[in-house]
Amino acid sequence: MSTPLSARPLPQPTAETAAYWAAAREQRLVIQRCAGCGTCQFYPRAFCISCLCERLDWINASGHGRIYTWTVCRIAPSPAFESRLPYVVALIDLDEGVRVVANILDADLTRVAIGARVSVCFEPVSETCTLPQFTLLD
Repeated sequence: MSTPLSARPLPQPTAETAAYWAAAREQRLVIQRCAGCGTCQFYPRAFCISCLCERLDWINASGHGRIYTWTVCRIAPSPAFESRLPYVVALIDLDEGVRVVANILDADLTRVAIGARVSVCFEPVSETCTLPQFTLLD
C-alpha cells in the first residue's frame, strides 16, 4: 500500500532500535549501556562503540540535557512538514553523556540557545509511533 505524498515519514524499527521505539511508545527515553565497560551510547547498535562488547543493556535516561547546537527549519523538506514551520532541530547532550537529535517543541525561538536546559517530552505521531522530542526548561 502506498502512502500519500503528504504523509509524515515515520521511523522503521530494526533489530537494534526496536527496544528504543517500544520504550518511546511507553513515554520512556532509553539508551544503551555496555555490560562490559559501562559506556553509554546512542544511537542504538549491536555492539559497544568503546570495547566492541555485544552485551548491551537498555537503561532509562533522565530525559534532561543541554542544547549542543540547533537550527530553525523555515522551508519544509516535504509537504508533510509545512504545517510545522518554523520548527527547531537540535542536538541535545543528555546528562548521561550521549547526544541525540530531536525537535524542540513549542519553543519561543528567541529563547532557544546553545547550553539551554531541555527536558524530554513525547509526541505521538501515529497509532504505533511516538517520537522523543524536547521542550525548553525555564
